[in-house]
Amino acid sequence: MDCDLTESVIKKIIREVGQECAAQGQTVSETLVAFMVKAVVLDPRNDFSVDQSLTKKDVQNLIQLCVTRLLDTTNPSLSTIKMQVYFDMNYANRAELLSEQLQVLEGRLAPVVRGITGSRPHVQEMENVYRKIVSYVLLSSGLGSPTDTAVVREVTAALQSVLPQTEIITFISLSKKNKKQQLKNLAMLVTGIRLYNKECGKGGSNIDDLPGILSEAIPSATRVVDEDLNTCHTLAHQYTALLESMQEDQHRYMQLSSFKLKEALFNVRQYEAFLCILLSDAITSAQEVEKMNVQFAATMEQLKNTVQNKASVDTREVFPLFVALSDLWTSFQNEMLLLSFLTNMINNLQQFFEIHSQIFPEEVLMSLLEGVTVRSDEERIRETMGTRVNVSDFKNQEWLFPETADNFDQLLIQYHGFCAHAIGVKGLILPGNPAIGILKHKERYYVFSSKEAAYIFAQDPDKFIQLNAEKAKEHAELIQLLEFCHQFEYLAPYAQARNAEKCLMKPTIKCDNSTQTDTHILPPTIVTSYEWNEWELRRKAIKLANLRRKLTHATQTDLSHMRRQNSTQVYLPKDVSTQTKCDNSSNVPRPQIFLEGLQGGSSPTTHMVKVDLTRAVDET
Repeated sequence: MDCDLTESVIKKIIREVGQECAAQGQTVSETLVAFMVKAVVLDPRNDFSVDQSLTKKDVQNLIQLCVTRLLDTTNPSLSTIKMQVYFDMNYANRAELLSEQLQVLEGRLAPVVRGITGSRPHVQEMENVYRKIVSYVLLSSGLGSPTDTAVVREVTAALQSVLPQTEIITFISLSKKNKKQQLKNLAMLVTGIRLYNKECGKGGSNIDDLPGILSEAIPSATRVVDEDLNTCHTLAHQYTALLESMQEDQHRYMQLSSFKLKEALFNVRQYEAFLCILLSDAITSAQEVEKMNVQFAATMEQLKNTVQNKASVDTREVFPLFVALSDLWTSFQNEMLLLSFLTNMINNLQQFFEIHSQIFPEEVLMSLLEGVTVRSDEERIRETMGTRVNVSDFKNQEWLFPETADNFDQLLIQYHGFCAHAIGVKGLILPGNPAIGILKHKERYYVFSSKEAAYIFAQDPDKFIQLNAEKAKEHAELIQLLEFCHQFEYLAPYAQARNAEKCLMKPTIKCDNSTQTDTHILPPTIVTSYEWNEWELRRKAIKLANLRRKLTHATQTDLSHMRRQNSTQVYLPKDVSTQTKCDNSSNVPRPQIFLEGLQGGSSPTTHMVKVDLTRAVDET
């Protein structure tokens, strides 16, 4: 099937599934429907082939299966998938959240900034520009409402102490880039002045006590998360114990097979994983707030000591302190934003956890647990702390232990740290114990719940990895829970797939090693001219200073000038030969001329005749 055609078919299926669910009173998002469509196609029990084109009958069957699963609100699997989709679409870490908030604030301030920096107003409009600057300072600081007259008056007074109205012409003459930078500086200075006035009891209208609010709200949010985590742990341990009893007793299996215990266990473990992420963020916020409280108090005390009721203070001393107060207060505001975000996430995740009280009321769960031994994750790990894999039993496998790897606790364990053997074989999520040994297979790391499970898995790792993948196809919620991002990239959440390679960490192997070096392999570098005695150095310095004023005289006499030893060096003569032209000779004809009539003739009128008897050159 053509790629574009396949995409159009998938969009059509998603649209029809959404419409069908809406017609039956269930509103679902396109993201949830898309995930469900892929999960249904992936499930081998539905007999869909990923490599073949879907017939019309297959499309109708796929739509019906997706609608059925999306409408089954009593299935913990659906709640888990909804929870995963919600978390992936809404969660952001500290850096991402603060970056988004900064972009929102800049977008809100952009029209005000353009109104201040975009043109050069006339002298009559200077007062209007000043009011815009006051609005910018108030909006950027977030301290009070622009409609509150008392707040506007206080901001205007603080701004006049930094930028009097008489200097507005100088501000207008700046370039656009310098204006923007100056606006930010003015906002921070005015914010710092208002915070100082609030501390001195001279102002600070509508400024909340953010440090005090955070000091109470963060521990409260942390307690809520801790309580939910304790509930998760209890339910996870109970569900695990019931599932183990089902595998050991056939009668128990028949009794509990209709309760969807595995789906409930997956839901609890996923909720627990998300709560741990939020709890880690809350702890980080608490640590940041504690440090900022100390810095804020120290900066405020330093500012008080600098001012000390003086009539005038050097701006080079107080302005940096005002800016520091403003930066710290911005950090407090950021922590308030993060706390609000975490609180909303915690409250919204609880709706996906409420299904347990519907499926397993407390009295029903207690009756099922009669005669069943419930062990916590910590108890399971303690039971296996004394056992360890014997490396000599394996020839081709590499095992890591705390004493053989420096970053043992930082390795990225596959399957979210759960036992790699129990997932595919038993369908259980059991906590792995790294102390037994971490198996390194194809640059990935696996832990196990027992020594026996480790030995069985190590015999054929690829086989059990494939079993785990097949189990994830049957239960699509395991793909995110157990982090199958490298096997199901098209179904893995965006954030998980993005950070998968980034988080991959290779172990730093430990080994015993020794080196030996020769004693004094280099020649000694003792400085003979070194002196530790400063008085000796003083004497040398005086001696050198005296030498600068001395002259050296020398004389030479006739009796002594020949006694000086001297030496020279010369280059010995070399044998040199040259070649000259060879001797040669040539023979040219001798000129011979015969003159006739020199001795007279028989006739007096006879003339003298000149005859050239010289031979030609080529005849010679």
